[in-house]
Amino acid sequence: MPELPEVETIVRGLDRAISGRRIVGVTVLRPEIVQSPGRSFAQAVRGRRITGVSRRGKLAVLTLDNGDGLVVHLRMTGRLIVEPPGTIAPYPYTNVVLAFEDGSRLSFADVRRFGRMRLVRSEEAWAAEVGLEPLSTDFTPARLSEMLRVRKTPIKAFLLDQRRIAGIGNIYACEALWAARIRPSRHAGTLSKRDVARLHAALQDVLQAAIAMHGSSIDDYVDADGMRGGFQNVLAVYGRSGETCQRCGGTIVRTVIAQRGTWWCKKCQR
Repeated sequence: MPELPEVETIVRGLDRAISGRRIVGVTVLRPEIVQSPGRSFAQAVRGRRITGVSRRGKLAVLTLDNGDGLVVHLRMTGRLIVEPPGTIAPYPYTNVVLAFEDGSRLSFADVRRFGRMRLVRSEEAWAAEVGLEPLSTDFTPARLSEMLRVRKTPIKAFLLDQRRIAGIGNIYACEALWAARIRPSRHAGTLSKRDVARLHAALQDVLQAAIAMHGSSIDDYVDADGMRGGFQNVLAVYGRSGETCQRCGGTIVRTVIAQRGTWWCKKCQR
């Protein structure tokens, strides 16, 4: 599933490519993919202009000129691909197509069809349950320390809770905990101020580095132009079970926390 760096890469590409374009055609090939309570999705979207593309957690948000928005959850295998004018063959496994007045189009493709595109009204508080953005100015060491206080859940599980911190998934939780030298199973409330400061810095450093490399293409992820990311080439622990830790020479192991595979070094993450 695309995490914060991948979705951020996608929305930056989309913002450059489709902001300002008017939607002149809507094709829904899989009706179960779109969510538009109480109104026709195609009728509500057709004729609207896209004024910007942004991210909230792991969600891509296409803002329309009437204040409504298209909120896209890519889930496991979803892709948002911009196709240039003159493209004949549809992108493989396309479920929804937005056609623009210049002949280009945005295709929402998903081989497994788990992704969703939801039409929301401007007044809807759809993001109310999405947690704090880890790259925002509100996300400070003090705020993180307050959030972790007396929590008995493993710190890895806490980082994956989208109601608390938005956008962090399995890859970057593992990488940040390694960078901060924190054992993933450690109870969140036991972290000292020094631990929290290291974790806060590690989260921001890892996420920013991944964004700079256009995300991690572990499985199906590609950006809006269909290009793969590069951060998978520099992962320190994720997916490296049995390999040598590049920091201390210990062995990287894989355990399961919160029903998710977790990679870490037994020697330097104590």
